[in-house]
Amino acid sequence: MLTLLKFLTESPPSHQFVHIDFQAAHRSVNCKIKRLIDIAGALVGIAITAIIAIPLAIAMQFDNPGPIFYSQTRCGLKGKHFRIWKFRSMVVDAEQKKHLVENQASGFIFKNENDPRITQIGRILRCTSIDEFPQFWNVLKGEMSLVGTRPPTPDEVASYESYHWNRLRVKPGLTGEWQANGRSSVKDFDDIVRMDMDYQHKWSPLYDLQLIFKTVSVVLTRKGAY
Repeated sequence: MLTLLKFLTESPPSHQFVHIDFQAAHRSVNCKIKRLIDIAGALVGIAITAIIAIPLAIAMQFDNPGPIFYSQTRCGLKGKHFRIWKFRSMVVDAEQKKHLVENQASGFIFKNENDPRITQIGRILRCTSIDEFPQFWNVLKGEMSLVGTRPPTPDEVASYESYHWNRLRVKPGLTGEWQANGRSSVKDFDDIVRMDMDYQHKWSPLYDLQLIFKTVSVVLTRKGAY
């Protein structure tokens, strides 16, 4: 709450970001064409997810027994909480071991190129982005979009500076500017915020489609993935 009050009373550093009224949702949020693309993509994605879920569940039990899905609370449009779903790519007690892993990123993100908590199956899931497929359900529900910003965790948002809130004017996405143009190779949070703001300036339904196709290309070449 204190962070939100700071946002309403402060302006972001002029040399870093252009101030945008956080109270006003981005025009993409109410675009019917974008929503139709989301629904169509989500239905296809859910069908694929259902097909691969059973063989993945079997493989996981041989690799690291435990649940097939992993869920976590994330912040969506205007900071609203929702539960995100993924195929589990880490050991069952990964959260309890997080403090043992070095954070190689800067700012309000956590990245480690050789995170020991990631299972063998998990590395394959992450390199191919298959671990993200259950989020098609979040897209269908309207909590996410196919294209948007990376959905942050509540503890990340609690530490935001006022100008960081601007990235939450759009729905979080399965992919976005960051995933299509850098992926895990971008390790500075402020760089991610700049890319998120750049997406808001460039946005159109056609640009969304361009980012989707570019993401597919990036995933197939495994560029910037770990």
